[in-house]
Amino acid sequence: MSPAVAAPPPPTSTNPLARMREDVRRERAATVPFPPGDTSFSMARTMRFTRDPLNLLLEAYDRYGPVFTQRIFHHNVVFMLGPAANHYMLVSHAANFSWRDGHMGDLMPFLGDGLLTIDGEFHRKSRMAMLPMFHRERIAASQQLMIDEVDAALDAWQDGLRLDLYAWTRELALRIALRALFGIDPEGHRGRIDAAHELETALGFWAKDYIFQILRGPGSPWRRMLQARRRLDSIVYGEIHRRRRTGERGADLLSLLLDAQDGEGLHLTDKDIRDEVMTLLFAGHDTTTSTTAFLFYELARNPHVADAADFDLQLAIDETLRMYPPAWIGPRRAREPFEFEGLTIPGGVPVEYSSWVSHHLPDVWDAPGEFRPERFTPAHREKLAKGAYVPFGGGSRTCIGMRFGQAEITVIATKILQRFRLDVEPGYRLRVRQMPTIGPRDGLPVTVRAAAPAAGTGAEPVLAA
Repeated sequence: MSPAVAAPPPPTSTNPLARMREDVRRERAATVPFPPGDTSFSMARTMRFTRDPLNLLLEAYDRYGPVFTQRIFHHNVVFMLGPAANHYMLVSHAANFSWRDGHMGDLMPFLGDGLLTIDGEFHRKSRMAMLPMFHRERIAASQQLMIDEVDAALDAWQDGLRLDLYAWTRELALRIALRALFGIDPEGHRGRIDAAHELETALGFWAKDYIFQILRGPGSPWRRMLQARRRLDSIVYGEIHRRRRTGERGADLLSLLLDAQDGEGLHLTDKDIRDEVMTLLFAGHDTTTSTTAFLFYELARNPHVADAADFDLQLAIDETLRMYPPAWIGPRRAREPFEFEGLTIPGGVPVEYSSWVSHHLPDVWDAPGEFRPERFTPAHREKLAKGAYVPFGGGSRTCIGMRFGQAEITVIATKILQRFRLDVEPGYRLRVRQMPTIGPRDGLPVTVRAAAPAAGTGAEPVLAA
């Protein structure tokens, strides 16, 4: 038996003011200069980063190249963009970048300390314990559950129905995740706790402007987030304690986590298990729902794509993930000073890559603002540089639920296209919100139209190779 590996101690503080002080301290302790950029304080730049980071960073890339500094509110942040930068941070020199000390830690008050925020040996062994749940065979076994849930949800649709596709998908995806990943029946808590509503309430905290996130008094977004967390915790801890008490296990991730300490020396407490459950609920919930909404937004804008005889749903999903990668930014902190592209970057400071920006660089992608699924045919895809396309991250931190999410999006989209077409409401203008993952800020209001199946969507969904 390997020596026991326990979770790392919690961070010194998740209080935003304390984290800001630490950011300033580390910046002042830098022993090498920052890359060139915009380093003076600017509230206008800070607000633009929260509302239009894509164009802000694209403009900085044009001025400074793939590595530059931007002062965002109280501190300097180094951005590294493009294929070479992505490969450097995610693969070749990933060990020099900490997730735990980056701004992903801002999610800890809700998510706890799961795969998104841990590093080192505990991360490696926790990931290994969960991997069997995401093997191709296990996902294929979950596919019928996905189909059943989607069919049941679509049975309420009819020609002329108007709905918010984003909100509809978010409730559906949470049901699928609770059942397929954790063996939790959402109906068992309906009437007592609405899990979808509580998750929306909690995650809504990070959609607020940063100044409102600092507030801590009664009625503040912070208090509402904590109340939602407590209600969700009652579901998760209740199931953990029930399984511990009865010894019941199933073909789900929660069962794997409960038994994880029996191998590889990994020791998980009930809190560790809760944190992993909440982290994966968040990751799966946000990524699947936003990608589905953006996919149908682009199909509605480009009706020739879905109506083409050679329409390929998988290519359309790949292109949607290029244009709208849910995990749009990768916040890290450099452990040690380093050089890249002839520039120095201090140790101890925030260093971030952005898949969203990298996927829109005109010197990497032809007409990056256009929806062109043919970019991902095998002949075109093999020409992409390493690190050019990173919707799920890369290296040892590649999204563990990538295959599950792709399978879920495929099932939802296939089932909708078999029976309906979706028209975006007239006058709708897409506004993208960035926190904690990108999604349509105002939802996606659509009108449902009964229609014959589009080419390539008549069969049951199949997993991508």
